[in-house]
Amino acid sequence: MSEEAHDHKGSDYKKNSVSLFGAVAMGTNVMIGAGILALTGQIAELSGELFPLVFLAAAIVTAFSAYSYVKMANAYPSAGGIAMFLQKAYGKTTITAASGLLMYFSMVINESLVARIFGTYTTQLFDISPSSWIVAALGSAVLIFAFLLNLSGNLMIGLFSLFMASIKIGGIVIFALAGLWVADSSFVSVASQTQDSTLLGFTGAMALAILSYKGFTTITNSGSEITNPHKNVGRAIIISIVICVVIYFLVAVAVASNLSLSEIIVAKDYALAQAAKPAFGSYGLYFTVIIAIIATVSGIIASVFAVSRMLGMLSEMRLVPYKHFDSLGSVQTNTLTYTVVIAIFLTISFDLSRIASLGAIFYLVMDIVVHWGVFRHLRHEIKANALILISAIIFDVIILASFIALKISSDIVIVYAAVIAIVLIFFAERVFLSRTNKEI
Repeated sequence: MSEEAHDHKGSDYKKNSVSLFGAVAMGTNVMIGAGILALTGQIAELSGELFPLVFLAAAIVTAFSAYSYVKMANAYPSAGGIAMFLQKAYGKTTITAASGLLMYFSMVINESLVARIFGTYTTQLFDISPSSWIVAALGSAVLIFAFLLNLSGNLMIGLFSLFMASIKIGGIVIFALAGLWVADSSFVSVASQTQDSTLLGFTGAMALAILSYKGFTTITNSGSEITNPHKNVGRAIIISIVICVVIYFLVAVAVASNLSLSEIIVAKDYALAQAAKPAFGSYGLYFTVIIAIIATVSGIIASVFAVSRMLGMLSEMRLVPYKHFDSLGSVQTNTLTYTVVIAIFLTISFDLSRIASLGAIFYLVMDIVVHWGVFRHLRHEIKANALILISAIIFDVIILASFIALKISSDIVIVYAAVIAIVLIFFAERVFLSRTNKEI
């Protein structure tokens, strides 16, 4: 099947249906969700008193990582982005299919993470424990809502994303500035504590911080639908990352300025709600929860939109097993259904910490594969700088190794789960592709 066929099959993917601002809104909506609402506490737990700096360090690594995606997106904009990038680099091979699925599952994992954050913050209004089954039920409900809205089409999603992004970013900036004002704009309260940061902890925490930035990759999955894609996909990625760097650092410093490190760790799943109390008093909880609800709902909607397109591309390229149900309608509706069902299963089955860990490992493995593919096979064609590509690979390897080392000592089960899942994905894809090639 030709690339053009991939991009324009049927009426599922409409050219010029997503503007530059819509693409930026999509990227920031996906990123500004898990990154600051739940991962802030987990990052502080791993890195100690210097956790605000983890977001800055992760932003630098993300900039190196984004380089490959921007160069590829400018050269090959596609409604399925990363799947097409991998095929360009490796052809129709097991590594292409398996790496594409790793990216797909890391995105779905992120959706389930954000869904649980929605449930966790919402239950704070009613003094319900974060371990209650209600958290998973609320998370599943918001995923179903995202599914229904995605059925309404690109224009509705773009307008909704832009509107929600504006409210979300505005509210979070207000929270950060108010927190800094009350706390005299410093994070001395955390930095003065006795718990020391270690290099391993700091580097390992960067894996979660990078996970909070990886939402920029969803922009590539709608490449052919964005206006002037050869320029605007890259622009949207860069703008989204810059916006998030500023917001993440401001929020991290505001949290560090208003809570002790031990308080942040105890409330790691809802640290922002606790940090809002000094600035907003009794209304702080309500303010933060409302912002969290807006952030998570908009993030899930944007993510489901982009991720379902990636699965659609993988299926059209015959890289993954795919069963089409005529009763569900188009390919887009089928992939939406698959995506949301898997996300609901993960939301019910795992807690926030393990969901985030699994997503980080999957994403970093896939990211290394993408950079190596660009370096080995495409750097001359797309005029990519070899030093930047190698640097991105080295950064990813160091961060992944550090994170796995931390998890081996604290939660080895999730390491086993990640390794087994990756091996099974590669094995299943090898069997599937060998059978598919025989049929052809």
